Amino acid sequence: MQGNQQGQLIYVVSDSIGETAELVVRAGASQFDRFLIDVQKYPYIEDKESIDEIIASAKESKAMIVFTLVIPELNAYITKQAALHGIPAIDVMGPLMHTLQSMLKEPPTGKPGLVRRLDEEYFRKVDAIEFAVKYDDGRDPRGLLRADVVLIGVSRTSKTPLSMYLANKRLKVANVPLVPEVEPPEELFQLPPERCIGLTINPEQLNGIRTERLKALGLTSQANYANLDRIAEELAYSNKIIERLGCPVIDVSKKAVEETANIILEMIRKNNLRNEKK
Repeated sequence: MQGNQQGQLIYVVSDSIGETAELVVRAGASQFDRFLIDVQKYPYIEDKESIDEIIASAKESKAMIVFTLVIPELNAYITKQAALHGIPAIDVMGPLMHTLQSMLKEPPTGKPGLVRRLDEEYFRKVDAIEFAVKYDDGRDPRGLLRADVVLIGVSRTSKTPLSMYLANKRLKVANVPLVPEVEPPEELFQLPPERCIGLTINPEQLNGIRTERLKALGLTSQANYANLDRIAEELAYSNKIIERLGCPVIDVSKKAVEETANIILEMIRKNNLRNEKK
């Protein structure tokens, strides 16, 4: 111990990783900067024997205990044992859980680790969004084999908006534009057909979408990009590639991105169910 600083040992006890209790302890300790606060974590505590060992150690070390035990039996046990041995103990989650239970008229699930699982879900979503950005518009074909699903189709069939929407559902999505003058990447033909989805659209609707896109860019609507003959050529080429791949196809004409995304999610769900039954 340096200088004249006093110290306090705090045991953080949890039936999960213990991050919540540790954050609370360190936030509180920051208000007592004249003291050295030593935090020791005891994660994944799931039985009374482990609690007995912690109580014995805390008594010997004159430590206080801060705990987040959502399993009612363990919560009651550590509270009782700490009081019996004169050890200061704080239940971080208890008061909040009791108040929520009273307000919501429903008991808590009592399952440890749910916050950590939420964190994992969040990082999976971030990872999926980064993946969609990196492998958007066929930028790097190496990502196709790592994708949960690959969207293909001509320009302006909502490939990018769909990729981002599905990424928010924690799916890794890549997309590839189909252009008659450009051969699709080899990786596309290495995918199982069910992991690739073709997008098609009514020619007249695509013409309208592309015309508005050209106007937004300050270009003439007479450009080849919005020409109906060119659009028919692109769609014919796209259909040929889709048939070659043998993948499912969705007509996105008159469909909102959310509607198309839900169709894709249902396709994936059914495919996963089929794979589970094999």
